[in-house]
Amino acid sequence: MMKIFEANRERIITGFALLGAVFLIGIIDNFFLMWLIFGAVYLLAFKEAMMLFKLENESLFLYAVGIWLIAGVYPYGDDLFILASVAYAGAIAYNKDLEYKDFLPFIYPTAGMLFIFTMYQEYGVASLLWLLAVVALTDVGAYVVGKSLGKTQFCETSPNKTLEGVFGGIAVATLGGMFFGLIIVDLGTALLISFLVAVSSIFGDLFESSLKRAADVKDSGDILPGHGGILDRIDGYLFGGIVMVVLLRGLV
Repeated sequence: MMKIFEANRERIITGFALLGAVFLIGIIDNFFLMWLIFGAVYLLAFKEAMMLFKLENESLFLYAVGIWLIAGVYPYGDDLFILASVAYAGAIAYNKDLEYKDFLPFIYPTAGMLFIFTMYQEYGVASLLWLLAVVALTDVGAYVVGKSLGKTQFCETSPNKTLEGVFGGIAVATLGGMFFGLIIVDLGTALLISFLVAVSSIFGDLFESSLKRAADVKDSGDILPGHGGILDRIDGYLFGGIVMVVLLRGLV
């Protein structure tokens, strides 16, 4: 145990600090504070996404700020992603100098962050706790099972991931996440949503890994000691949050 701690000291300390901050914010449960914190996370992630997509148009960041400002007063934040898509499609049709790739960071991470913030507005802080539990348990379960039993490579995008680890992470997250879901839904629905969110978080992690591989970088940034960038920490949540919102709306 001590060897594991010493080898991952910086990562573990940062992880506990983040967990403490999340716990404190959850207890306070204030809309403006949530909007502010999520906004800071979103804008930092947006900058990292611009780097991964190799975009140099700094004005894109100003549009991201504008979207988040509107999200603070408009009750359906996820709709802003659709409106932004329509607006940008119209702008590209009008101005031939605009490039399609400039819209990529308005898909990732913008869509995921808007959906997560909307989930908080509609289902409260309990839904955020549920999402946090499922994605975290998926990561921990996959790591533990993968290290102890993993032999079969899951895919080439992330060579260190094993099929056994992925299955183990999904199983742990489905069963563990179910208990958090019972705060909001019944047992069967909690199991189903936890399972599908766990699966989506795996692919959220893979998607970010593919972006880093294409950009030829190890991490999306270096703001979090031992963890890398913001996207390195929230990649699973960006996919999982969208899936959870859609399922909650459709099944509850």
